[in-house]
Amino acid sequence: MSVVITAADVKKLRDMTGAGMSDVKNALTEAEGDFEKAIEVLRKKGQKLSLKRADREATEGAVIAMVSDDRRRGVVVKLSSETDFVSKNEGFVNLAKQFAQIALENFPATKEALLSLPFDGMTVGDKVTEQVGVIGEKIEIAAYERLEGEMVVPYIHMGNKAGVLVAYNQNLADKYDELRGVAMQVAAMKPIAVDEQDIPQSVKDKEVEIRLEASMQDPKNASKPKEILEKIAVGSLKKFFEEVTLLNQDYVRDNSKKVGDYLKTVHKDLTVTDFKHVTLG
Repeated sequence: MSVVITAADVKKLRDMTGAGMSDVKNALTEAEGDFEKAIEVLRKKGQKLSLKRADREATEGAVIAMVSDDRRRGVVVKLSSETDFVSKNEGFVNLAKQFAQIALENFPATKEALLSLPFDGMTVGDKVTEQVGVIGEKIEIAAYERLEGEMVVPYIHMGNKAGVLVAYNQNLADKYDELRGVAMQVAAMKPIAVDEQDIPQSVKDKEVEIRLEASMQDPKNASKPKEILEKIAVGSLKKFFEEVTLLNQDYVRDNSKKVGDYLKTVHKDLTVTDFKHVTLG
């Protein structure tokens, strides 16, 4: 005897999952009215769709930066989608916030560990897969970062298009706006390291190589020994460090000061210990 699927059943499962009406009805029919099995059917549909769309680019989405109440820990989660139509949906952004909250509460070391954490009777990874079937396009947790410090300050840029965390060596709750300004600096100026010593030697060597090659190809340097040009190339790294290291960049709110110097005006011993910057794309 076939199970009768009522309109109330369809509405209930639709409210639970957000899936389309026909998908919900088909899932309930296949599961013979069992809601748990119907959810599994929808999830399996999402898994197939996820594989089918694995080569699609998910360059839109929402980036959420969040810190703990004591401001000693922070996380950034990027939930990607294919279209901005999806990424601007309130439900999608709220889902990204839920994932970030789970990450903050559990503080997993890796994205893979985050995906295995529980979420409403399933795992975070299962929920992502389920939503692929619900939304109808590829979505994924494309990035996850965490940070600890004496004080961690978040910043979310341009409608969830980028998220920043900055860790400091001092806990200065009364200077929150000043510290948030440096997080905004990271979003705007995109440094690659806190200071010169944090840049890998391989990157420094490559920059010297690029500068040396360019100077050797310049006819004006034809008569200069290679040793001299190498010294010039190494010396030119100072400008490179000013452009790509946070503490040595001109501060966007007051370009008469370097970021490191500005921090000393907030507190004489204040500095940045680390930062994380996650963007869409």
